[in-house]
Order: sequence, then structure tokens, then C-alpha cells
Amino acid sequence: MNENYIAFKDIKKLYLEEWILLGNLEIINTLFLGGFVLLHNKDKKEVCYISRDKTKNFQTVTIAFAGDFKQHRKIGILK
Repeated sequence: MNENYIAFKDIKKLYLEEWILLGNLEIINTLFLGGFVLLHNKDKKEVCYISRDKTKNFQTVTIAFAGDFKQHRKIGILK
């Protein structure tokens, strides 16, 4: 691929615990292999708001999290 293409295993190392806006994803059988990093930030809302200007030259874009999802709060009825 292109020199700006980054494999997802490398993205997870470079942007640990960050939200990443990716363009032109490479996916095979639901396995995400990599893409072009357009933007990254610890704050998902920042990535969402700033992303509009960054995506116009890409056919596909997505936002991915390069870390482990941990549930920091309990969801349910409080007694």
C-alpha cells in the first residue's frame, strides 16, 4: 500500500488508549488490518467534531479505539 498506510497492530502501539479516525480501511472477513490515520485523540468527541474536514478524499472512514474497553461505571438502578 501507500507509505502513509499503517497496520492496525502498529496503530495500537503508536496511539495506545486513543480514538483514531481512519481512512480507506483494509478489512478482510471482518478482520481490520489497517488504514490511513487521519486524526487521533484521547477524547472521542474531539475526533468526531474535527473529522469532517479530514475525510473528503477518502472513500471509507471509521473511528476506532486503540486500547481495551473498560467499564468505569456501573449501569443500572441505584438503591
